[in-house]
Amino acid sequence: MFDIGFFELLLIGIVGLLVLGPERLPIAARTAGLWIGRIRRSVANMQREITSQLEAEELRQKLAEQQRKLDEGVGRVRQEVEQGQRQLDEGVGRARHEVEKTLGSDEARRGTARATSDDSTPTDAALPDAASSEQASASHSPQPDDPAPAKHFDAVSPPADPPPRPADDLPAPASGTEDKDSNTR
Repeated sequence: MFDIGFFELLLIGIVGLLVLGPERLPIAARTAGLWIGRIRRSVANMQREITSQLEAEELRQKLAEQQRKLDEGVGRVRQEVEQGQRQLDEGVGRARHEVEKTLGSDEARRGTARATSDDSTPTDAALPDAASSEQASASHSPQPDDPAPAKHFDAVSPPADPPPRPADDLPAPASGTEDKDSNTR
Protein backbone atom coordinates (compact mmCIF):
# COMPACT_ATOMS: atom_id res chain seq x y z
CA MET A 1 0.00 0.00 0.00
CA PHE A 2 2.41 2.67 1.16
CA ASP A 3 6.00 2.46 0.08
CA ILE A 4 7.47 2.39 3.61
CA GLY A 5 10.77 0.69 4.15
CA PHE A 6 12.75 -0.25 7.28
CA PHE A 7 14.35 3.19 7.66
CA GLU A 8 10.94 4.97 7.67
CA LEU A 9 9.56 2.56 10.30
CA LEU A 10 12.63 3.09 12.51
CA LEU A 11 12.25 6.85 12.24
CA ILE A 12 8.51 6.67 13.16
CA GLY A 13 9.34 4.42 16.14
CA ILE A 14 12.00 6.84 17.48
CA VAL A 15 9.67 9.85 17.12
CA GLY A 16 6.87 7.93 18.85
CA LEU A 17 9.18 6.88 21.70
CA LEU A 18 10.29 10.44 22.28
CA VAL A 19 6.77 11.90 22.06
CA LEU A 20 4.77 9.20 23.90
CA GLY A 21 7.34 7.66 26.17
CA PRO A 22 8.08 4.00 26.83
CA GLU A 23 4.83 3.33 28.79
CA ARG A 24 2.34 4.58 26.21
CA LEU A 25 4.15 3.52 23.03
CA PRO A 26 2.98 -0.17 23.05
CA ILE A 27 -0.64 0.91 23.68
CA ALA A 28 -0.45 3.46 20.84
CA ALA A 29 1.09 0.85 18.48
CA ARG A 30 -1.70 -1.64 19.32
CA THR A 31 -4.39 1.04 18.75
CA ALA A 32 -2.76 2.08 15.46
CA GLY A 33 -2.66 -1.59 14.36
CA LEU A 34 -6.39 -1.99 15.17
CA TRP A 35 -7.26 1.14 13.22
CA ILE A 36 -5.16 0.08 10.25
CA GLY A 37 -6.85 -3.35 10.28
CA ARG A 38 -10.30 -1.73 10.39
CA ILE A 39 -9.39 0.58 7.53
CA ARG A 40 -8.10 -2.33 5.46
CA ARG A 41 -11.28 -4.38 6.12
CA SER A 42 -13.55 -1.46 5.24
CA VAL A 43 -11.55 -0.80 2.04
CA ALA A 44 -11.81 -4.51 1.11
CA ASN A 45 -15.58 -4.47 1.82
CA MET A 46 -16.01 -1.36 -0.30
CA GLN A 47 -14.05 -3.00 -3.13
CA ARG A 48 -16.23 -6.11 -2.93
CA GLU A 49 -19.41 -4.03 -2.95
CA ILE A 50 -18.23 -1.97 -5.88
CA THR A 51 -17.24 -5.13 -7.75
CA SER A 52 -20.58 -6.79 -7.03
CA GLN A 53 -22.45 -3.67 -8.12
CA LEU A 54 -20.43 -3.51 -11.34
CA GLU A 55 -21.14 -7.18 -12.00
CA ALA A 56 -24.82 -6.62 -11.26
CA GLU A 57 -24.82 -3.65 -13.65
CA GLU A 58 -23.16 -5.78 -16.34
CA LEU A 59 -25.78 -8.47 -15.81
CA ARG A 60 -28.54 -5.86 -16.06
CA GLN A 61 -27.05 -4.57 -19.30
CA LYS A 62 -26.77 -8.09 -20.71
CA LEU A 63 -30.31 -8.84 -19.60
CA ALA A 64 -31.56 -5.61 -21.18
CA GLU A 65 -29.68 -6.48 -24.39
CA GLN A 66 -31.19 -9.97 -24.44
CA GLN A 67 -34.64 -8.52 -23.74
CA ARG A 68 -34.18 -6.05 -26.59
CA LYS A 69 -33.12 -8.85 -28.96
CA LEU A 70 -36.06 -10.96 -27.82
CA ASP A 71 -38.46 -8.04 -28.35
CA GLU A 72 -37.01 -7.46 -31.84
CA GLY A 73 -37.43 -11.15 -32.66
CA VAL A 74 -41.00 -11.17 -31.36
CA GLY A 75 -41.70 -7.99 -33.32
CA ARG A 76 -40.31 -9.54 -36.52
CA VAL A 77 -42.34 -12.70 -35.99
CA ARG A 78 -45.44 -10.63 -35.26
CA GLN A 79 -44.90 -8.63 -38.47
CA GLU A 80 -44.41 -11.82 -40.48
CA VAL A 81 -47.56 -13.33 -38.99
CA GLU A 82 -49.54 -10.16 -39.69
CA GLN A 83 -48.17 -10.06 -43.25
CA GLY A 84 -49.09 -13.72 -43.71
CA GLN A 85 -52.56 -13.01 -42.31
CA ARG A 86 -52.97 -10.11 -44.75
CA GLN A 87 -51.83 -12.28 -47.65
CA LEU A 88 -54.18 -15.04 -46.53
CA ASP A 89 -57.05 -12.56 -46.24
CA GLU A 90 -56.25 -11.21 -49.72
CA GLY A 91 -56.11 -14.74 -51.12
CA VAL A 92 -59.41 -15.63 -49.47
CA GLY A 93 -60.92 -12.42 -50.82
CA ARG A 94 -59.69 -13.18 -54.33
CA ALA A 95 -60.93 -16.77 -54.07
CA ARG A 96 -64.30 -15.56 -52.78
CA HIS A 97 -64.48 -13.08 -55.65
CA GLU A 98 -63.64 -15.82 -58.15
CA VAL A 99 -66.22 -18.16 -56.60
CA GLU A 100 -68.87 -15.44 -56.67
CA LYS A 101 -67.92 -14.63 -60.24
CA THR A 102 -68.06 -18.32 -61.17
CA LEU A 103 -71.36 -18.79 -59.36
CA GLY A 104 -72.74 -15.76 -61.12
CA SER A 105 -71.72 -17.14 -64.53
CA ASP A 106 -73.06 -20.59 -63.55
CA GLU A 107 -76.40 -19.02 -62.64
CA ALA A 108 -76.43 -17.23 -65.98
CA ARG A 109 -75.59 -20.50 -67.74
CA ARG A 110 -78.28 -22.28 -65.75
CA GLY A 111 -80.79 -19.62 -66.76
CA THR A 112 -79.72 -19.94 -70.41
CA ALA A 113 -79.87 -23.73 -70.19
CA ARG A 114 -83.35 -23.57 -68.65
CA ALA A 115 -84.56 -21.21 -71.32
CA THR A 116 -83.14 -23.46 -74.02
CA SER A 117 -84.50 -26.60 -72.42
CA ASP A 118 -87.95 -25.05 -71.95
CA ASP A 119 -88.01 -24.19 -75.64
CA SER A 120 -86.64 -27.47 -76.96
CA THR A 121 -87.72 -30.54 -74.97
CA PRO A 122 -89.95 -31.13 -71.98
CA THR A 123 -87.81 -34.06 -70.69
CA ASP A 124 -84.95 -31.73 -69.75
CA ALA A 125 -87.05 -30.10 -67.05
CA ALA A 126 -87.08 -33.38 -65.12
CA LEU A 127 -83.34 -33.04 -64.32
CA PRO A 128 -82.51 -31.52 -60.93
CA ASP A 129 -80.97 -28.05 -60.96
CA ALA A 130 -77.74 -29.14 -59.24
CA ALA A 131 -77.17 -32.02 -61.64
CA SER A 132 -77.85 -29.88 -64.69
CA SER A 133 -75.57 -27.08 -63.45
CA GLU A 134 -72.78 -29.56 -62.69
CA GLN A 135 -73.17 -31.16 -66.09
CA ALA A 136 -73.33 -27.81 -67.79
CA SER A 137 -70.31 -26.44 -65.98
CA ALA A 138 -68.31 -29.66 -66.44
CA SER A 139 -69.05 -30.04 -70.15
CA HIS A 140 -69.01 -26.38 -71.13
CA SER A 141 -66.46 -24.74 -68.87
CA PRO A 142 -63.95 -22.73 -70.90
CA GLN A 143 -60.54 -24.33 -71.17
CA PRO A 144 -57.33 -22.28 -70.95
CA ASP A 145 -56.65 -23.13 -74.61
CA ASP A 146 -60.07 -21.89 -75.75
CA PRO A 147 -59.92 -18.34 -77.11
CA ALA A 148 -63.49 -17.59 -76.01
CA PRO A 149 -66.11 -19.52 -74.06
CA ALA A 150 -68.91 -21.19 -76.00
CA LYS A 151 -72.11 -19.20 -76.18
CA HIS A 152 -74.53 -22.04 -76.84
CA PHE A 153 -75.06 -24.77 -74.25
CA ASP A 154 -76.73 -28.12 -74.66
CA ALA A 155 -79.32 -28.78 -72.00
CA VAL A 156 -78.50 -32.47 -71.77
CA SER A 157 -74.92 -33.60 -71.43
CA PRO A 158 -73.69 -37.16 -71.41
CA PRO A 159 -73.03 -38.35 -67.87
CA ALA A 160 -69.43 -38.25 -66.72
CA ASP A 161 -67.56 -41.49 -66.10
CA PRO A 162 -67.89 -42.63 -62.48
CA PRO A 163 -64.79 -41.94 -60.40
CA PRO A 164 -62.46 -44.89 -59.79
CA ARG A 165 -63.18 -46.83 -56.64
CA PRO A 166 -60.68 -46.61 -53.80
CA ALA A 167 -58.63 -49.69 -52.92
CA ASP A 168 -60.70 -50.19 -49.75
CA ASP A 169 -63.81 -50.98 -51.81
CA LEU A 170 -62.10 -53.68 -53.89
CA PRO A 171 -63.22 -57.25 -53.11
CA ALA A 172 -60.92 -59.39 -50.96
CA PRO A 173 -58.74 -61.88 -52.89
CA ALA A 174 -59.95 -65.43 -53.12
CA SER A 175 -58.80 -67.77 -50.38
CA GLY A 176 -56.63 -69.78 -52.77
CA THR A 177 -54.64 -66.68 -53.82
CA GLU A 178 -53.38 -65.65 -50.40
CA ASP A 179 -49.74 -64.95 -49.98
CA LYS A 180 -47.76 -68.05 -49.09
CA ASP A 181 -45.40 -66.03 -46.85
CA SER A 182 -48.25 -65.00 -44.56
CA ASN A 183 -48.80 -68.67 -43.62
CA THR A 184 -45.15 -69.14 -42.65
CA ARG A 185 -45.11 -66.26 -40.23
